[in-house]
Amino acid sequence: MRSRRRALDELDEERLLRLVARGDRGAFDELYRRTSPWLAVRLRRRCADEQIVAEVMQETYLAVWRAAGAFAGSAVGGTAVGWLWTIAARRLVDAFRRRAHHAEPPVAAAAERAVVPAAEDEVLAKAVDGDVGDALRRLAPELRQVLQATVLDGLSVRETAVLLRLPEGTVKTRARRARIAMREALA
Repeated sequence: MRSRRRALDELDEERLLRLVARGDRGAFDELYRRTSPWLAVRLRRRCADEQIVAEVMQETYLAVWRAAGAFAGSAVGGTAVGWLWTIAARRLVDAFRRRAHHAEPPVAAAAERAVVPAAEDEVLAKAVDGDVGDALRRLAPELRQVLQATVLDGLSVRETAVLLRLPEGTVKTRARRARIAMREALA
């Protein structure tokens, strides 16, 4: 058992997903152990309601277990972690929609907590250097948020609107303003 765990520990997330697609429970457990803390933090940055975060986590990993075979992987330029985040982000949007029919939308995490740089902002700052990185850092936070959701997270305008609790028109306007600001900064 210990050697099996050590062997799984040496595999990357993409290989773990391939094993999960074959029904390997140990690979699923290892994938969950590695990714769930990061995923929970990222979801909490977008939603302060712990119940919704817990539901989204459960739905996400259930979807991963059921659909691991659908992961195309590096063959199409994707990553296992990116695929996992896409599932979680869409489940979060779905949860917001379900809750919107029954009650007030959940309080955004940013409204409740002190402003601390998001982990993805720090990674973005390290990954995007030079003029592009400088231009991104100079964007107003509300523009950067929309740009991050639509470009980096790959969400649609509607999904971004639900996630950020903004009207779709506002999302479109902010995305346009962000593109213009980036163009001007890079010109």
